[in-house]
Amino acid sequence: MADRAPLSLRAYRLLTAIGAPVANMVLAHRLKRGKEVAARLPERRGESSMPRPDGALVWLHAASVGEMLAVLPLIDCIRARDVTVLVTAGTVTAAELAEQRLPAGVIHQFVPLDVPQFVGRFLNHWRPNLALFVESDLWPNLIMAAATRDIPLILINGRMSERSHRRWRFFPRTIGALLTRFDLCLAQTTEDAGRYAELGAPRYRTTGNLKLDVPAPPADPSKLLMLKAAIGARPVIAGASTHAGEESGLIDVHRRLKHTFPGLLTILVPRHPDRGASIVEIARGAGLSVAQRSRGELPDRGAEIYVADTLGELGLIYRIAPIVFIGGSLVGHGGQNPIEAAKLGAAIVHGPHVWNFAEIYSALDAGGGAEMVADTGKLTVRIGAWLKDGEERAEVARTGLRAMDTLAGALERTVAALDPYLMQFGLERRGGPRDGAGHA
Repeated sequence: MADRAPLSLRAYRLLTAIGAPVANMVLAHRLKRGKEVAARLPERRGESSMPRPDGALVWLHAASVGEMLAVLPLIDCIRARDVTVLVTAGTVTAAELAEQRLPAGVIHQFVPLDVPQFVGRFLNHWRPNLALFVESDLWPNLIMAAATRDIPLILINGRMSERSHRRWRFFPRTIGALLTRFDLCLAQTTEDAGRYAELGAPRYRTTGNLKLDVPAPPADPSKLLMLKAAIGARPVIAGASTHAGEESGLIDVHRRLKHTFPGLLTILVPRHPDRGASIVEIARGAGLSVAQRSRGELPDRGAEIYVADTLGELGLIYRIAPIVFIGGSLVGHGGQNPIEAAKLGAAIVHGPHVWNFAEIYSALDAGGGAEMVADTGKLTVRIGAWLKDGEERAEVARTGLRAMDTLAGALERTVAALDPYLMQFGLERRGGPRDGAGHA
């Protein structure tokens, strides 16, 4: 059993316990905004209509879409051991992805709000034999309650930015109490591992980034054929996972380049699809013709900007656009994931703010598999040069793909670290859930 929780965590538990009525009001408000699913609201209170399957169960918590995509190959590896997997996430988009991509037999539930009563119901019902938290979504009540039930906790694909590290250093007892509850912290980089160690993780290991071992995202063949037919031989560029402020910059890039490259089509894929309508208005305000994918429109010959405000179609866009700007990088967000674009042969350009994927961008940039630009002016120059020189663009894409191959291997290392736990399940299979995993 871990040491007594510090005052900060005990106060947090008390406040969240007495705040359960407020939590229900928050859920109702989120439902009105489309951020919850009405039929599944009980799951957010730790209730489930599904029975717990017999035998060992691994609970894997992935905050949102990116984390869930990263662990799909790992889920396959765990399932191959004849172990049931329960996946939780907190967003509607992750739930939609789960429906599309999770293998048959894998259970998906919304993660309960971090209220002690809700967490207790969840853990008492599912009685996991092992809990895997992905990256950095660490909810105190979930962690403390699972540890109290003697459920082994492992952080996988762990990531801690320099900014988060600086913040946590002001609360060393709080983060230390959480990290000491983990049997093991598997970090993406040596820098991440060092930060976990400094903040109190007793056992840690660098295993690499699981996102590097995820296969390239799929694309519906019929949709791909339709989109290619609509575009024809036009030059295409894309802005992927863009954030507010970046679309207007890319629209300005389009305006500067469209006369040099007749028929130029710019595809904008916002990180949050619900921003699609506002992006359409920005483009129209700039005097450009627009088509919007969420309305079922295709980019006909008259469309200059195509707003692809749909979920789960980046695999489609990356197969269409040979030049891709990766968003979240010209604004101070920290950059979005460039791996999928690189694996599908895009020449990548990005802004300077890429600390979320610092190691990957560093490897891409150092080898010439991507290029960093400081502003939209330099973005215009770089995209224009690649539109003009197809061979240079293709070499950048080939270099980026080789960089991805060099960085792979995290899945194998992660499975090796989990192997002692998974082997134990095989030894205990006839006994079902461990006795200690279900008490209140």
